[in-house]
Amino acid sequence: MINGVAITQLAQRVGQTPFYAYDRSVIRQNIEQLRQHFGDLAHLHYAIKANPMPALVDFIAPLVDGLDVASGRELTVALNSGAPTHQISFAGPGKNETELLMALASGITINIESERELERIIDLSQQQGYLGNVAVRVNPDFELKTSGMKMGGGAQQFGIDADRVPAVVQKILAAGMNFQGFHIFTGSQNLNANAICEAHNNIYQLASELKKQCDVEIARLNIGGGLGIPYFPGETPIELAPIAENLKQLQAQYQYDFENTEIVLELGRYLVGNAGVFISSVLDIKESRGETFVVVDGGLHHHLAASGNFGQVIRKNYPLAVANKVDCKPENTVNIVGPLCTPLDLLGNKVELPQIEVNDLIVVYQSGAYGYTASPRDFLSHPAPVEVLV
Repeated sequence: MINGVAITQLAQRVGQTPFYAYDRSVIRQNIEQLRQHFGDLAHLHYAIKANPMPALVDFIAPLVDGLDVASGRELTVALNSGAPTHQISFAGPGKNETELLMALASGITINIESERELERIIDLSQQQGYLGNVAVRVNPDFELKTSGMKMGGGAQQFGIDADRVPAVVQKILAAGMNFQGFHIFTGSQNLNANAICEAHNNIYQLASELKKQCDVEIARLNIGGGLGIPYFPGETPIELAPIAENLKQLQAQYQYDFENTEIVLELGRYLVGNAGVFISSVLDIKESRGETFVVVDGGLHHHLAASGNFGQVIRKNYPLAVANKVDCKPENTVNIVGPLCTPLDLLGNKVELPQIEVNDLIVVYQSGAYGYTASPRDFLSHPAPVEVLV
């Protein structure tokens, strides 16, 4: 069921497979759960890169405190949602001149990622007469332990090394720009609350040190997200209570440094990941040397992450089921493969499922984030899936 609609009925409503479906009620529950734990401790921002479907962003925008974008196209989606411009920020190491001008003309906050980018922003601001709102994305000297993808610490394409930040802030002030604060994000897809707490401890300490070194007020401190969701056997949901309690203690410890600072939790996958499913139809079933292969019309070109080719070192199966036989017991061990001419097109390796027939619907759960737009949809020129918000 997707928000009360059976998947078989939904497939008829959509009119084709494969397709993605996102459940409004699950997204709302995720946000409400975060509000219950973090309350006034932090503002919640949605990182649109997790899922930029316009209808989904329009639904989320009034439920959160801000939106974060990573391209000019995402910026357009954010602006079209009606979110106030002062609640939109733009991060990414390769913003082109058109995107920077879009950001300046929109009045949003730009998280600068390099000194050269700052120079380009200053030049554009002076040429066009805009007052640039900028924050500094900081590359710290620590990383988020046990994270699925590290984005801070060591040499990085993301952000400005912490030791260079004071000089960069002085350039911002000297140019008359509107300095907003810092963005310190260290990693993603983490299920370890202790690791998140340790990262927050380090972030607050670094931000406090930078505030003193730069001698500035910080309007906003974006501490990133990193909260993961379980995908594979043995994984459990991250505990929010200890993270919230630790943030409460940090705000008490650093109350004089950040008394007037807006603390931002920037979350993408955590808001939408478990709200989405990917549905495909069975085209063929074949036996080969003792193994059963179930061929479906959706593959890695539609859902790269589920194929294991989007960041997995050791391939694991996303949760799978036969949508029209969810009440049936597993009877067979099968491989779920897509229609592409590559052995990489594997959605389920040796999965125990009920008896499968042609035209059955295969559902891949946990598919609400980094699915449709993170996949090479033009690969081999097969038809694209569609997306629906239910």
